Amino acid sequence: MDTQSFSKTPNIIEVSLRAEEPLINLQLRNVNNTTVVEKKTIRDIFLDVNEGFKDAEVFYPSKMNDIEKKIDTPIQAVRVDVPNKEPEHKEMFQAFLMPVSKVQTVINNSEVLDENGDNQHKPFIVANTSEATLHHLQNDCIIPVFSKDNEKTIAHQEFIEVVLSAVQKVFPHQCIKKPEIRVSHQIKGRTPNAIYKPVKELLEHEKTIYYERMAFIIKVPTITDIVNGNELSLTIGGVRSYNLENLYNKKSLEKFKFFIGFQNQVCMNLCVSSDGFVEDMRVGSVNDSYSKVLETIQNYNAELHLMEMKELTHDYLSEHQFAQLIGRSRLYQHLPKSEKQNMPLLNFNDSHMNTMAKDYYEDKNFCRLENGRINLWDVYNLFTQANKSSYIDTFLDRNLNAFEFSKGIQKALNGSSDYHWFLS
Repeated sequence: MDTQSFSKTPNIIEVSLRAEEPLINLQLRNVNNTTVVEKKTIRDIFLDVNEGFKDAEVFYPSKMNDIEKKIDTPIQAVRVDVPNKEPEHKEMFQAFLMPVSKVQTVINNSEVLDENGDNQHKPFIVANTSEATLHHLQNDCIIPVFSKDNEKTIAHQEFIEVVLSAVQKVFPHQCIKKPEIRVSHQIKGRTPNAIYKPVKELLEHEKTIYYERMAFIIKVPTITDIVNGNELSLTIGGVRSYNLENLYNKKSLEKFKFFIGFQNQVCMNLCVSSDGFVEDMRVGSVNDSYSKVLETIQNYNAELHLMEMKELTHDYLSEHQFAQLIGRSRLYQHLPKSEKQNMPLLNFNDSHMNTMAKDYYEDKNFCRLENGRINLWDVYNLFTQANKSSYIDTFLDRNLNAFEFSKGIQKALNGSSDYHWFLS
C-alpha cells in the first residue's frame, strides 16, 4: 500500500536512561518439579519488595493534538515521561527466569527498540489480514468518531503505543522488538473536495482509509523457554475491533482485548492462558488502558503457564482417539442446544477440524508419530495452527479455548468425565 510522507513527526517513547550494561542471555526454566506452584506475578519477579509501578503520563500522537517533537529514530510510539531514578541493582532472578551461564549485567535498551528482528517469518495470524506498520497507522489513517457527539475513539495506534509503553516499563532491561501489526476490513472514503470525482481520477491525498480490525504482538526475545524442543518467547499483544463498538451513539467505554503469553518460534503460534488474557477490557481513556494493561502483566503467572504446557507433552492420543476427537468435534457443532449447553466449550468449526486432520498427517512439526500416536502438546499446536485462519475479532478467544480444551482432554485421559465425550 502506497503511503505519503508527512511534515509532522509523531512522538516517540522516552524513558529514563540507564547506564549501558552487557546483555544477559536468559532462559525460562521451571525450578519446581512438583505440580504445586506458588503464584509469582511479573511484578514480584522483576521488582524489589519496596518498588511499584508509577503512573505514566500519556500524550496523544502529533496528529491528534498540537504536541510536536523532533525525533532521530524511525520508530514511533507514544511519549511517556518517567521520573528519573537511580539504576536498579541487578540481582539473579529466582522465579522462572534463570541465567543460562554465569551471572552477567543486563543492558537497558528501553529507549531503543530492536529493529534487527526477522519479520520475514510466518505471520501470527493469516485469515484475511495484511501487514501494516505503526507509521502507516499514525500518518495515513483517519480516526473514527462517535457520531452523536463527534468524540474520537481510541485509535489503533494509541492502543499499540500504550501497550508498548507498559512493556518497556515492566521490562526495562530486556530487548523489545517493534510491534508486528495485522489489519483487516479496510474502510475507504474520500475528502469533500473529491466528492464528484470518478474513482480512477482520485489522487492519493483525496483518499481516506482506516481499518475496522487490528491485531498486534510485541516480542521480548530475551525471555525464552523450551517446551518439547520448541523455543517459546514471551509475547504481549492485543486486538481492537470497531465492529464491537456502537459508533452511531455517544462516546462510551471502548472494548479491547489484551494478552501476555508466549509465541512458539517454530510455527509462530501464540500460546495464551486465562490469567494472561483480558477478553473484554473496557476503558474510557488511554490512561485507563495503560493501568489495566499493567495490571494484567503483573498478574500473569508465567511459571504456571509454562508448567501446564510442559505437562501436555506427557500424555498421548492414539490414532483412534484422535479420529474420535475430530469426529466428535464436528458433531459438537450440531448438538441440540439443551445438550450442548452442558458440554465443555469448543470454539472451533468444521473448517478448523479439516485443517487439523490434514496437519495430523502432513505438518512437519506437529504431525503424528510413526505408530499414529500424538502428544497433547502437538494437538494443542494443531489447534493454534488452525486458528490462524480465524478473523481478528475471534482470534484470541479461540486461542485461549485451544489451551483450555487441550487441558480438558488431558484430564479426560486421566479419568475426568467432563471431556470424555470427545474421546468416546
